[in-house]
Amino acid sequence: MMVHIPQVLSAEQVSHCREVFARATWEDGRGTAGHQSARVKKNLQLPEGGPEARALGDLVLGGLEKSPLFISAVLPRRVFPPLFNRYEPHMAFGSHVDNAIRPLPGGAERLRTDVSATLFLSEPDSYDGGELVVEDTYGSHAVKLPAGDLIVYPASSLHHVTPITRGARLASFFWVQSMVRDVSQRALLFDLDMAIMRLNQEVPQSPSLVMLTGVYHNLLRQWSDP
Repeated sequence: MMVHIPQVLSAEQVSHCREVFARATWEDGRGTAGHQSARVKKNLQLPEGGPEARALGDLVLGGLEKSPLFISAVLPRRVFPPLFNRYEPHMAFGSHVDNAIRPLPGGAERLRTDVSATLFLSEPDSYDGGELVVEDTYGSHAVKLPAGDLIVYPASSLHHVTPITRGARLASFFWVQSMVRDVSQRALLFDLDMAIMRLNQEVPQSPSLVMLTGVYHNLLRQWSDP
């Protein structure tokens, strides 16, 4: 299930991110890749745990908390601290699947990566190439969103970033451990939640709203691992 979540960050917040990027020192992005992924990864990254990444990560997390669509689509239990990367001409990330388990910074805890997320921070007309391509049973889906918009998709998906031929692609990326591990169950809950929201707008006094809301929460109670 891929979901486009618009305007996680405002234009002013995106501009602030770019100002920080312009002053920052970037390092080889292969440092956070698994053994197989490192072979096909060529990009730059803000140092993980550095002051710039921590400050901008808090900004992203604040935007996620204010997004009902993100909460509905992902049902987050824990979010990996957002990371930030930069692709310049001739840089790309070949086909790979994200690691299933990632250690959380600063401790012994680990996070199961149920959902992968990319938050675009460059306007799409400022660079050529750099599409995020996600493959599923329905084919390949190329994604290139406005700055401030987020795409979420199953972390089990095979995906890649196409080579940059002009400009620079700036983005934040991170993973989420969901309260509902199974992607098909998350998709059903998301569809049901969207239907309840639409019904609440179209027929706000409908008794069916109470029944459907009860079904949603009973399914969540049955499937969740909070």
